[in-house]
Amino acid sequence: MMDAALREADRPRAFWWLRTGGRSQPVSSFEFWPAWLFYAPVAVQWLALGLRYGSPLLLTAANPRIAAGGLCGESKSSILDQVEAPARQWLAPYVRVETEADGDAGMAAAEAALARAGLAYPLVGKPDIGCNGTGVRLLQKRDDLARFIADYPKGVAVIFQEFVPYEGEAGIFYIRHPGEPTGKVTSLTLKSAPVVVGDGRSTIEDLVRNDPRAGLVPHLYLPRLAGRLKEVPPTGTPVRLVFVGNHCKGSTFRNGAREITTTLTATIDLIAQAIPDFHFGRIDVRFTSLAQLRRGRGFRIIEINGSGSEATHVWDPNMTLADAYSAQFFHYHAAFMIGRANRARGHRPSSIRETFRLWRMQKRLMASYPMND
Repeated sequence: MMDAALREADRPRAFWWLRTGGRSQPVSSFEFWPAWLFYAPVAVQWLALGLRYGSPLLLTAANPRIAAGGLCGESKSSILDQVEAPARQWLAPYVRVETEADGDAGMAAAEAALARAGLAYPLVGKPDIGCNGTGVRLLQKRDDLARFIADYPKGVAVIFQEFVPYEGEAGIFYIRHPGEPTGKVTSLTLKSAPVVVGDGRSTIEDLVRNDPRAGLVPHLYLPRLAGRLKEVPPTGTPVRLVFVGNHCKGSTFRNGAREITTTLTATIDLIAQAIPDFHFGRIDVRFTSLAQLRRGRGFRIIEINGSGSEATHVWDPNMTLADAYSAQFFHYHAAFMIGRANRARGHRPSSIRETFRLWRMQKRLMASYPMND
C-alpha cells in the first residue's frame, strides 16, 4: 500500500499539492496563529532549559563555527562556504555580491561576479542575511536582475544562486550530538508552492479567494499578484501563487517522515559532517522525485540553516497541536544538549549582547528588503 502511495507521489504535477498524504483539511487549527501565541510554550521551555543548563543562549554553541550558531544574523554564504569537498557537489552553485550605490556600477559588479562564477539565467537572488524567504526573487533575464539590484538597499550582501529546476522541494532536519559517529534525520518536510487553475472565466483574484486553502489566507498572495489580479487564465492553466518555499510566505508544507530512509540519512550525514562542527540544523533542497530523494540522489542544496531553524513539518495542515509542540520541544531540547556538550569541549555560547546585536541587524536588514516573489 505504501509503495503504491509513493508511486502516486512521483507522478508529474504531484508536487503541486503533495497529495501523497491525502489532504483532509486546508489548514490546521493553529497554522496561522500569531507567532507570539504559537511560540509562547516554546519560549517557556527555552527559559526553563536556560535555567537548567546555565545559559539561555546555550543553543548558540550547537554550531560553533556559525555566527550565534545560526540562531540569527548569520551569513548564508558563509555556511555554504564551509562545506568541504567532495560534499560540495550537492550545492547549487552561488556567488555572493555586495550591492553598489550606483545602479550601473551595481549591474556591472553583479554581471562580473556571475561571469566569474559561471552562472547563467535563470537565477535566484536573495539576501545573504535574512530568513522566512524575505526578498527572494526568481531572475529569468537581465531585466529581472536590474530590477532586483534597483529594489535592494545599497551596501548589503546578496547571493545569486543557480535556479534548480527540480519541482520538488524539501527541508531536511539533521541532528548529531558531539561524540556520536553519525547523525540522524529527525524531520523531513515536503514543500510546494500553492497554485490555482484557470477556468477561463474567473480572475486570478477570484480563483485565490475561492480556493479552499488560499481563500483562507488571501493576504499572503494578493499583494504579490497585484499586477495580475484581473487577469483571466485560460482553462486548465496553473498559476503559481508564490515562488519561495516558505510557510509564512504561503507555501504548503507536508510531513514527509515516511520518506526518510537509511540511504538518505547516510547521504545527509556525509554532507553535514563535511561542515566543521555542524551538529544541528535544516538543509533545504530541491529534488527530482521522491524515489530519487529516498535513495539519497537527485537533489541540490539551496540553503543550510543552523540553530535558528525549525523542523517545519509541524506546519502540515493535518498536524495536531500536541504533535507540533512535541516536535518543537524535542528539537530545542536537543539544541541545548548539543550546546552543553560543545561548551564542555571549550566552545562558548554567544553573549546576550552579541546575539542581540545580530538580531537587531537582521531585523533592520529584513525591513529594507523588497517583497519576495
